[in-house]
Amino acid sequence: MFVIIAGAGVIGSRVTKVLVERDHDVVVIDKSLDVCEMIYSETGAMTINGSATDIRTLQDAGVKKADMIVCMMRNDADNISCALLAKSLGLEKVVARLRIPQYKQAYQIAGIQGIVNMSELLLDRIIIEIENPKVKKIFTMGAEKAAVYAIHINEDAKVVGNSIKDIAQNKNFPDDCVFMGIYRKDKDEFLIPRGNHVLQKNDSVFIISSSSFIKQASDYLTRKQKKKFNLT
Repeated sequence: MFVIIAGAGVIGSRVTKVLVERDHDVVVIDKSLDVCEMIYSETGAMTINGSATDIRTLQDAGVKKADMIVCMMRNDADNISCALLAKSLGLEKVVARLRIPQYKQAYQIAGIQGIVNMSELLLDRIIIEIENPKVKKIFTMGAEKAAVYAIHINEDAKVVGNSIKDIAQNKNFPDDCVFMGIYRKDKDEFLIPRGNHVLQKNDSVFIISSSSFIKQASDYLTRKQKKKFNLT
């Protein structure tokens, strides 16, 4: 995935480091030359010294080829401006850090899909919004070493029709992730999963996992079925 990070403060630089370690292509934009040089020396990520609220800077960063931009600047108005400019250049996916709650509606109007509230800011929350926005953290436990996550099962997911037992025993599903609930909105039904329960399209699955395994689990549960082509 090609991700642009707009603003490389403490959190922005940490997000950059994690994304680079996970083999994503990252371009960082920051007004401070010293910060840009530090990011490049520590992570190897490409950096651009400039303002992410300048349309020419976004173009230089490759916004038209990017998969997502993450607005991590210190000013909410700057994040909103950056999001609107990126969208005007054709980039749809935007994640942003919300510092002042009163700006939340403005963020939503700007079409920012992933809004991370500064008051509950966690690194793995941002990484989840970037890598898999279908996953939502419900609450943490054990000094934040594990959490309950909700994952939506689309109708074209490969696991539709598979039993919980078969999924849990699959070598590609992490052993350290445990199913704790299945919610079916159409029936307003919450199930305590047993091995013979079968996943249906549009189920919301609740699992307990550490942040290090949730991406592997969500990738497995949301993987799409291969399309069949009729050659006749």
